[in-house]
Amino acid sequence: MSLKDWARNAWLTEHETSRKEITDFLSVIDRDLQDCQTPGLSADWRLSIAYNAAVQVAVAGLAAEGYRTVRESHHHRAIHSLAFTLGLETTTITQLDAFRKKRNISDYERAGATSDKEVGEMTALAAKLREDLIRWLRERHSELAPEGASD
Repeated sequence: MSLKDWARNAWLTEHETSRKEITDFLSVIDRDLQDCQTPGLSADWRLSIAYNAAVQVAVAGLAAEGYRTVRESHHHRAIHSLAFTLGLETTTITQLDAFRKKRNISDYERAGATSDKEVGEMTALAAKLREDLIRWLRERHSELAPEGASD
């Protein structure tokens, strides 16, 4: 299976990106990585913010490859696309998908379902994914890599 196969299945649509769009994604990622550490917010909300940073990494990777997800199963597809874009291991994708499910429970079903430990794990994962994205952009899509972006 490949991203081209996903597009043939109508799970993705073609998309032309730009360095500005990638830079804008990085701005959202950086904002979320900062905001998820805001004192006084619930663990549920901090996990959701950190999770959003990770999803934006996946969306940026897809954009760099010339795609974007369709609305149906957007987060699920974005997360699983990281195997094709950043070359993530199955264990990392499984971990991120578990956080997706945890976030859905805390956002839609039950408050107080998230621990501070889980927030720390999700935040660390999102920060690592951001570093991986910058490195991958420099290696595979240097024309899209933001100038002066730090790892």
